[in-house]
Amino acid sequence: MAIKTDGTLWGWGSLTNGKIGFNFPTSPVQVGTDTNWSEVSAGYSTTMAIKTTGTLWGWGLNTSGQVGDDSSFTRSSPVQIGSDTNWSEVSAGSGHSLALKTNGTLWVWGSNDNGELGLNNIFNYRSSPVQLGSDTWTSIAAGLTHTLGVKTDGTLWGWGFNGSGQLGDNTVSNRSSP
Repeated sequence: MAIKTDGTLWGWGSLTNGKIGFNFPTSPVQVGTDTNWSEVSAGYSTTMAIKTTGTLWGWGLNTSGQVGDDSSFTRSSPVQIGSDTNWSEVSAGSGHSLALKTNGTLWVWGSNDNGELGLNNIFNYRSSPVQLGSDTWTSIAAGLTHTLGVKTDGTLWGWGFNGSGQLGDNTVSNRSSP
């Protein structure tokens, strides 16, 4: 997935689970006609994006609620997630997604089999965004089944699956909270 300087959204590659909504393009194909896309993140089977209006959009596989539209229905085209207009950054993982709002709050949804939502529990997926704590963040990244984030104080945090040491905490222990 990519956004051109004119604000149009383009996709190519695998189309399983409605990731981009057309048949196996090997070169970029425009997604819809909107010209106000500002950020996009292509996860394993879900795509999340933000428009210049600050609205959040998602599509693709949604069996664990990773699209965030309070359902588990696969979406073959972008659907708006809620009505908030203050989203600033988004990241899609394998079965979970996360986003920052302009006030620095972190919101998470989707699969939580390995604690990747950071809610201090496992196996409780969320089908719509829920705020993770009250901390403020500057950067986020959703991995396959783990999450990384940088707080406003510059510290790096990780949580979720850690079987290969991907959290960088010198262990291979999973973490269900940052």
